[in-house]
Amino acid sequence: MTRISEAFQDRKALITFLVAGDPSLLATEKLIYQLEKSGADIIELGIPYSDPLADGPVIQASHQRALSKNVSLADVFRLVKRVKKGKKLKSPIVFMLSYNLVLKYGDERFYSDCEKHGVDGVIVPDLPPEEQPPLVSLRSTFSPLVRGRKKEGVDRIFLVAPTSTEERIKLIAEKSSGFIYLISVVGITGKREKLAANLRELVSRVRRHSQLPIAVGFGISTPAQAAAATKVADGVIVGSAIVDLIGRGKLKAVPKFVSSLRKAIDAG
Repeated sequence: MTRISEAFQDRKALITFLVAGDPSLLATEKLIYQLEKSGADIIELGIPYSDPLADGPVIQASHQRALSKNVSLADVFRLVKRVKKGKKLKSPIVFMLSYNLVLKYGDERFYSDCEKHGVDGVIVPDLPPEEQPPLVSLRSTFSPLVRGRKKEGVDRIFLVAPTSTEERIKLIAEKSSGFIYLISVVGITGKREKLAANLRELVSRVRRHSQLPIAVGFGISTPAQAAAATKVADGVIVGSAIVDLIGRGKLKAVPKFVSSLRKAIDAG
């Protein structure tokens, strides 16, 4: 069991998302500690990129603000190293990034640095499971990658969409580790007024193929929605609502909002 899957053991998991470097790397570092203290079980960091996949205007703007500060993948690795030093941060950290950034950085170097600096999991939305190289072929040329993913616990987290077929869900389940990211609605990230009516059915479809925890994302933006989602799933991912507060300069409101999510989930 990896650190990420362990985060789902004692309670319904709250996964919080923010773009690293918005409004600054120092602010992100402070927010990471505040998120954990406020009840976040896993912290997801978006790596700044010019064309983030599937993100709505709120998160796109956050990426642009971070890019305007020239925040790079290497910068975020150093940030994770700082917050993990001396085990100051207990919550697992997950990177969400475009495969272009991984490719430019170098696959082997990227996963090796994830292991070295303390990144617990990776989500690459534009790298489908079919394109993942089989582990057997990695043993000679990507041995650090194999160690990072299988031995040291750098999880690969894939996304299931409402439109995914049974065959595809089965494939994603076979390739995934840590948890499965269930996209609750067809569309981009952003606030929604209500949850998908068929969310329970979507979760059931995934459970038929995997025993991994299932976390629901896209559109979870209020404590009531977070509580409702965790009645059928193992966790929720909240991003746009947090990033919106950051974008409006309300950083001090973030911990209070996350605490309200935690309380609602626990009460539910």
